[in-house]
Amino acid sequence: MKYTTYFASLLLVIYCSSCGTKNQNHNTLFSIEIQGNKKAVSNIDTVKFSVKSKKGNSIDSVTYSVNGEKTIANEAFQGSFDFSNTTLGDKVISAEIKSGGESYRVSKSITVLSSKAPIVYDYKILETYPHDINAYTQGLEFVGDVLYESTGQYGESTLRKTDYKTGRVEKNIALDGQYFAEGLTIVKDKLYQLTWRESMGFIYNLETLEKTGTFAYNKSKQGWGLCNDGNTLYKSDGTSKIWKLNPETLAEEGYIEMYTNKSKIDYLNELEWIDGAIYANIYTKPAIAIIDPTNGAVKGVINLKGLKKKVTQHNKLNVLNGIASRGEPNIIYVTGKNWDKLFKIEFFEKK
Repeated sequence: MKYTTYFASLLLVIYCSSCGTKNQNHNTLFSIEIQGNKKAVSNIDTVKFSVKSKKGNSIDSVTYSVNGEKTIANEAFQGSFDFSNTTLGDKVISAEIKSGGESYRVSKSITVLSSKAPIVYDYKILETYPHDINAYTQGLEFVGDVLYESTGQYGESTLRKTDYKTGRVEKNIALDGQYFAEGLTIVKDKLYQLTWRESMGFIYNLETLEKTGTFAYNKSKQGWGLCNDGNTLYKSDGTSKIWKLNPETLAEEGYIEMYTNKSKIDYLNELEWIDGAIYANIYTKPAIAIIDPTNGAVKGVINLKGLKKKVTQHNKLNVLNGIASRGEPNIIYVTGKNWDKLFKIEFFEKK
């Protein structure tokens, strides 16, 4: 019995090992060839591809898919895919190949970029208001004339209701020292606030600022910025991704990634929804990206170079962060971490 068990186990190991080796050799037998050997395409392109047999194996049939969406191959086993309705970023072209009674699977990645270069905007300062120099600003949002602000740092994080014209803090809620507060957004009578590395967000009653609940992150890396379109919440996590959150459950229901016509942009920070677009601070950069929420394309960049020099220079002074809108065309309110000023700026296309 012992010998029978031994040889049965040995045969099983040999069989499984051979299966594993076969699977690993799929890419040595077949490959996906993209027309023009393209590694990146724009989101208006239709891309053609085919399967190549590297060692002369016959090809009986091919079924293609792009990021799980099936696309039909023609009689010559060639496929194509229209990327105009996809989000930007890395996509996987896969092929299921039938050859000699066996099935094989190979894949290849391609990056989808924006078809247009972003418009570059310049700015001018319209008004300047006082701002708490000790506020490590993480999020800003207006409701009427009231400015709500989330500030960070462990042991110093707060949620504030302020008079933006005077800089006076009308209500201040301190977070427990274990939390590092990040972005905020407001939907109807609820205010949502992120934490950085604690994988948790807080829900408040807007009128009283009483905490009424929490929500957990899922696949997103961290909590950075937050905004909403009146229904869906959008959350940045310090990468190129903006996660879409279900308005009822706050569960993450997918994401877009921010790309220009040349490359991916990382370190998305504070977010604001303005006129159908997402405005985003880029961490450490004196710039605000204007993002198409349907696909992640950077439609514009507001160059705020020199703005940081207009605030009091001190040893805790940090980067630009904080975007708010009151619905005025081409006008936003911006500040930074430990800045003593809030700026009302107008932006316009650079000539």
